[in-house]
Amino acid sequence: MRKFVGIISLLTLLQYSPVSVNAQSVQTSSDITSSQIQQVIAAKWMTNFNNGNFYPERIITRAELASILVKVFRLDKRDAAKSEKVIIAQDVPTSHPAYQDIQTVLKTDIMKGYRGNMFFPNQRVTRAEALAIFAQGYGVFQFPDDTVDEILREYPDADTIPTWARKAIATVLTEEFVNTDTEGRILPLQPMTRGDLAYVLSKYLQRQQVQSETPEAPPAP
Repeated sequence: MRKFVGIISLLTLLQYSPVSVNAQSVQTSSDITSSQIQQVIAAKWMTNFNNGNFYPERIITRAELASILVKVFRLDKRDAAKSEKVIIAQDVPTSHPAYQDIQTVLKTDIMKGYRGNMFFPNQRVTRAEALAIFAQGYGVFQFPDDTVDEILREYPDADTIPTWARKAIATVLTEEFVNTDTEGRILPLQPMTRGDLAYVLSKYLQRQQVQSETPEAPPAP
């Protein structure tokens, strides 16, 4: 399956105020295994908290997602990230722990700000947003609309996927990066948890390991 190098630009997400969510009320997708969490920690893409616990049920914020994606895709090495231009995010002072990472995702266009030069670093991220943003870093397959519809048709809640995220989510589903719940639902409007994201990253890490172990064919005589 060919992946275009040129990544599509997602529509700027609608602006809304930061939301506090009780993790106990959130539907969860398939449980991630401890070995998958350890793989992601070993890769230094995510870490445990100071008390040694991972807390897979905790919800990911936009600032946390930015910092993780910089590590996963080495976004700071991209040419756009090396620009000296500063992108204004009024709610992210230079003293913010994720300031540099947020600058990087904004410069590389992996994440976008909101109207009024706001980033909302503490705002929760839905599964649709997180999966679509991950696909931005990975590279979105340029499937025709009919193919996207065919890929998503088997998921019972596919009609709840925002229009702007359908092609990106079809990409990560094709690559088998997405965990679903026991009924096979994607739950695109539910908050993305640390466990959900660790699952995506572990599958991506496994894909990288398989590709690195596949020997290249010798050149034709």
